[in-house]
Amino acid sequence: MTELGRTYYEHCKAMLVEAEAAQAAIEMTRAEPCGLIRMSCPIALLHTHVGPMLADFMARHPQIRVELEGTNRRVDPIAEGVDVAIRVRPPPLQDSELVIRILAQRRQCLVASPALVAQQGLPTAPADLHGWPSMGLGAPRQHYLWSLFGPQGAHADLTHQPRFVTTDMVALRSAALAGVGVVQLPLLMVQEQLTAATLVKVVPAWEPKPELIHAVFPSRRGLLPSVRALIDYLVERFAAIDEE
Repeated sequence: MTELGRTYYEHCKAMLVEAEAAQAAIEMTRAEPCGLIRMSCPIALLHTHVGPMLADFMARHPQIRVELEGTNRRVDPIAEGVDVAIRVRPPPLQDSELVIRILAQRRQCLVASPALVAQQGLPTAPADLHGWPSMGLGAPRQHYLWSLFGPQGAHADLTHQPRFVTTDMVALRSAALAGVGVVQLPLLMVQEQLTAATLVKVVPAWEPKPELIHAVFPSRRGLLPSVRALIDYLVERFAAIDEE
């Protein structure tokens, strides 16, 4: 790109920012949240929680429209023109150019089917899981590790070689129900199965480090009433969920 082209590009970008600021000022004067919200959310969280929450929110605010991308990739709200991106990761959260709003803390647990536990024997400590068939979340890699925290601050790292690896938590939950292996999943995803005893916690006194469900958004867009109303609603709904 030539120097003239770069200068032209920077001016166009500045004009776009000012146009968005003007639109934000107009939206701020409206009592009822309205307009388009562009957002993204991890796929499993979308299916289990955010999707139903979003449907209820839109029913309450008929003037709001939503364009939502369900994706497990890390969305850049500034570069991609997204109003709010829902993310899940362990602390600390570092996004210097974005506003961060924590929606909930998400506990993790190791679960397996009752049939697999009966076959392998009830584990009483993390080391007892050596040799168990396991599953892993994410892209294929060389090393897989469960980092578990137990009573009185105890910590145990347990390496394993999963027989099933995928980026889809829903698929992992289905495989766990079928007895394929033990897997680390968010407690929010398996509450129903634990209550029904179709899955059981293994070494329940030991848990992985919790993650934070949070929303990130550019500060200027975060002032829009529609975006603020959505985030406030998600905070309220997640706060009502009992993980116990």
